[in-house]
Amino acid sequence: PYSRNWLELGKPAPVAQPSALGTPPDIPSLDLPEVSHWNLPAPSADLLPAGEKAARQRMREALRRKLTGYEQNRDFPARAGTSRLSQDLRFGLISIRTLYEQAMEARAGADPAGRKGIDVFIKELAWREFYFAILHHFPEVLDREFNPDWRGLWWAEPGGHFEAWKEGRTGFPIVDAGMRELLATGFMHNRVRMITAMFLTKDLHIDWRLGESFFMQHLTDGEIASNNGGWQWSAGTGADAAPYFRIQNPWTQAARYDQDGTYIRRWVPELAAVEAKILHTPPRNGGSVAPGYPAPIVDHKTERERTLEIFKRHRGERG
Repeated sequence: PYSRNWLELGKPAPVAQPSALGTPPDIPSLDLPEVSHWNLPAPSADLLPAGEKAARQRMREALRRKLTGYEQNRDFPARAGTSRLSQDLRFGLISIRTLYEQAMEARAGADPAGRKGIDVFIKELAWREFYFAILHHFPEVLDREFNPDWRGLWWAEPGGHFEAWKEGRTGFPIVDAGMRELLATGFMHNRVRMITAMFLTKDLHIDWRLGESFFMQHLTDGEIASNNGGWQWSAGTGADAAPYFRIQNPWTQAARYDQDGTYIRRWVPELAAVEAKILHTPPRNGGSVAPGYPAPIVDHKTERERTLEIFKRHRGERG
C-alpha cells in the first residue's frame, strides 16, 4: 500500500526558519485585503485563532496531550481527540516536514501505547500525501470519478433534500449535528464528515460533487485533494474507496461514536433534553425524535437497498 512505501522513505528535514526578511524600501506595499475587498460578507463562523504563532501553539498542544491517545480518541466527535492542525497544514502555517519530525521525536519518548497512537496519526499524514499524489497524477478526479467503472452513475436531482442536508435539518441527529458544526465553526470532525458524506451520496443519492463543493465553501481546512479524496471514498467511486455496498447507518454510527449524545446535543440544541437512546433510534410511523425537530427525510433501510440497486444496475449496464 501507499502508506507502507511512504513510511519507509526518508523524509527531508525542515528548513531553518529565516532570521529576517528584508523588503527593498522603494517597493510600494498595499494593505492586506479583507473579504470586503471582493464584496463578500464577513465570515460568521467561530474560527480558531489564525497565524503561525497560534498554529505552533496548537502543534505543541497536540504533541503534548493528544497524539499519544489519538488511536483511542480520534473517532469520537465529543472528545478533543484530533490534532486540529488540518487548517494549519492547509495554509502552510506549519509544514508537513516540521510536523512529521516533531511527531517522530514525540514517538521516541512515548511508551508503547503512546507510540501506537502517534503511529496512527502519522498514517493519517500519509493519507494526506496519498490524496495529493492522486490529484497530481489523475487531475481529472476533480471532475469525474477516479474509478472509471462508476462514471455515468445515476444521481438524483438535489432539490429539497440537498437543502435540508446543507442546513442540518434532515431529521438524522448525527448528520444535522455535523452540518451545524460546519456552519458554525468552519470545521467538522472527520468521523462525522464520513457520516454526512455517505448520507448525502448513499441515502439521498445526491452527486458527491455537490457535497464536495459545499464543504470547500465552508471548511477552513478545505484542501482540494483531501476533500475530493474523502468524498470519492464515501461515494465508493475513488481510489482505495469504501466499496459501494459499504453503507454507514447514521443511527448506529451515532450510537457507536456519540454514545451518550453529547456531540449531538451540543450542536442541535432542540435535542438537549432528549435521552441518548432516542437520539440513536429511528422514530416510528413517520414521527421525529423530539417535538419541534424534523422527522427523518428518508428511511435509511429503504435507501440503502435503493443504493445497492443503483450501483448493481449501473454495473450491469456497463457489462
